Formats: sequence, C-alpha cells, structure tokens
Amino acid sequence: MPERRRIRVDGYPTIPSSSQSAEAAPAPELEVCACPHLDHDEWDGVESDWADIAFVKTTASALLGVVTGLGKLRTQLTARASKAHATVADDAMFLLGAGQFRRPAMLEVEAPPEGAKGVEHPGGVVFTRLLPAPPGKVRVAVSTTEDEARERYGRPPDDLWLWYLTCRVCSEARNFETLIVAHYRQTA
Repeated sequence: MPERRRIRVDGYPTIPSSSQSAEAAPAPELEVCACPHLDHDEWDGVESDWADIAFVKTTASALLGVVTGLGKLRTQLTARASKAHATVADDAMFLLGAGQFRRPAMLEVEAPPEGAKGVEHPGGVVFTRLLPAPPGKVRVAVSTTEDEARERYGRPPDDLWLWYLTCRVCSEARNFETLIVAHYRQTA
C-alpha cells in the first residue's frame, strides 16, 4: 500500500495516551482484543490525501443511530472486498456514516483491480480528529470536529465518518477512542 500523505495541522492539542501521563498508576490487565491503535500525532488534527484510497460500501440498519452487529457488518464488507478481488488489511479503516435508521458503512480495501465493481474511490482530502467519545458524548465530538473543519476549509464537510477504535473489552480503558473523519471531495 502506498504511503499516505498526512499533514500536521498546527494548534490542535492531542489527547495524551496512557503512556504519556506522568507517573500513571499501572493499568489493569485487559483481555486481549484486536482493536486498532492509532498514533495520535499521525491522526489527530491531521489532513490526509484520499486520492489513492479505496473502500467497499454498504448500508447498515440502525435504531436511533445505533448500529448493532458491527462484526457481522465487517464480515459482509470483507466478503464484498473478496468478490471485487481486493484485500483488506488487518488495520483497515471501518467507517460509519450518519443516520437514524440506515447508516452507510465503508471498509478500506487495498489493491483493487482497475474498474473493480463495488469499489469506491472517494478522493479529496480528510481532516481527522482522534477524540474520546463515550456514549452520550459522540455528538459533541462530531460537532467539535465539524466546526474545526468548517473553520479550516470555509465550508462544512461533504461527509462525516466515525471509526470506533475500541470494543466492549477495551473501551473504558482507552477512553472510548474514536476517529472522526471530515471528508471533502474537493478542497477548492
């Protein structure tokens, strides 16, 4: 996979990881989970070029915005990627869009053949924030990111996506880390 171009945006504080906190108490032993871990310096307050990124996409049923069965949804998207002869990396982005009863979902794929059916290339750029988003605070994190993106680009983002980086096992210990993605199809 080609190296993504990320540009640090000045003035955006990062949230300290548990390893950065001064003389923190030892963390309790966690069950092993396969949740992705992102480096705050590479993802928080950063602009990334999506010119070469590809996704498979579907919609998921939701009840008042809450999608159930994320594992099953990811399996469905992985099958779509396989059908399109694309591969899915272990740390592939798994993004959810907005919606009360139907939410779009996208899974990042690598090396799709030229013109592969069912593969989307959104293009443009994204502005990302890596923020804590515990239940009941997701809307605040999304609103904050949207406001910062609007200020930076002079208009609201074309799409907003969420990548929940934690599961029921590690959510509390990792402070419900969530990547909020403000996508701009064109920046001009």
